[in-house]
Amino acid sequence: MQSQDRLRIAILAAYAIGLHGLERMIPAPVPWLRFGFANIITLTALILYGLRVAMTITLIRILIVSLFTGSFLGPGFVLSLGGGVASTLIMGGAYSLFSGIFSPVGIGLIGAMAHNLTQLSLAYLLFIRRMEAILFVAPLILFLGIITGMINGMASGLLLKKLGEKITVTKLNPKTKKEEKI
Repeated sequence: MQSQDRLRIAILAAYAIGLHGLERMIPAPVPWLRFGFANIITLTALILYGLRVAMTITLIRILIVSLFTGSFLGPGFVLSLGGGVASTLIMGGAYSLFSGIFSPVGIGLIGAMAHNLTQLSLAYLLFIRRMEAILFVAPLILFLGIITGMINGMASGLLLKKLGEKITVTKLNPKTKKEEKI
């Protein structure tokens, strides 16, 4: 890994942690439900630099936030790690396979659904073990996931557009594995 890659990852991870911190100040309507604003950075990093950078940012954010909030290795950490890893992997796969089909909004929606479905599954398997409780909250969580996935995708699209106006931004073409100007 080159020093420029490390710098990119550090800056983007800092932005993701900052967004996550701001989001924690907003009251959650349902326990463990967050808007996922840090995923704006993950999605932007995925499109600009690829899955490896996006996954590194996700893991750094989850680890550092859990250490700061005292939730490391607790239920919130497990749900956050599972949802974050699953959504980043599935967004990376969708972007790699269908980059010409899905916009950042589409990729954000896919990531939000993957994140929420993984968290609901983990909550059932590890903590709650009551299907009726999961089925009771699932529609609300999935509905809010659609909304936040769209908002995060639109924000990522705007961020990519603004970055393209100010500086020469390249993105990693998943098929050729070469950087291209956007």
